[in-house]
Amino acid sequence: MSISSKLKERCGDVCELCNNEPPKHDYTVSPKNDESVQNQVALCDTCLNSLDKKDAGFHWRCVEGSIWNPEPSVQALSYRILQLHKEEEWANNLISSVDLDENIIQWAMTAFEVADVHKDAFGNVLENGDNVVLTQALNVKGTNFTASKGTVVKKIKLVHDNPEHIEGKINDQTIVILTKFVKKG
Repeated sequence: MSISSKLKERCGDVCELCNNEPPKHDYTVSPKNDESVQNQVALCDTCLNSLDKKDAGFHWRCVEGSIWNPEPSVQALSYRILQLHKEEEWANNLISSVDLDENIIQWAMTAFEVADVHKDAFGNVLENGDNVVLTQALNVKGTNFTASKGTVVKKIKLVHDNPEHIEGKINDQTIVILTKFVKKG
C-alpha cells in the first residue's frame, strides 16, 4: 500500500490518528468519495484495522491528540471515533471539551445517519413507483369522495422528509396517504 505524496507530505510520514507508526493507507472519510487529500486521513495498519473493531477502545485514546489536528478530515474522523466510545468517561469528557466547526461535526455524524424508510402497514419497505392497496376506506380531505378499501394506488411517491406519508393518485387527484393504511401490492 502507498499513500499519495501530498498526503505523505502533510502527515510528515506519521499516522494522523495515533502518531506512532508510518502511514500505509489513505483513508477517505465518508460520505466524501473523491480522491482529494482534504477528504483523506493518513492511517497506519493498526488504526485502519481498529476502525471496525468494537473492542479497540483503549487504542482510540490516541484521538485525544488527533482531535486537535488542524486538518478537517482528521478532526471529523477523530470525532466520529469519539462518538463510538462516548459511553466511556474519557471520550465523553473530550467530546464536551472540544469546540469544532459545525460542518466538521456534521461530516463526522453522517456515519450514524439512518435513511428514512417508508413501510406499509405490514412492515414491507415501500419505494418510489410501487403500487399499494388501501387497507381501509379513507375520507379524502378537501374532496367530496371516499377512497374505498381495496383501492389500488399506482406509482406512489415517497414523501422524503416523512416516512409515514406517501403520495399517490386516486380519481385523478394527488393525495397524501398515511403508510399505516396501505399494503404493498
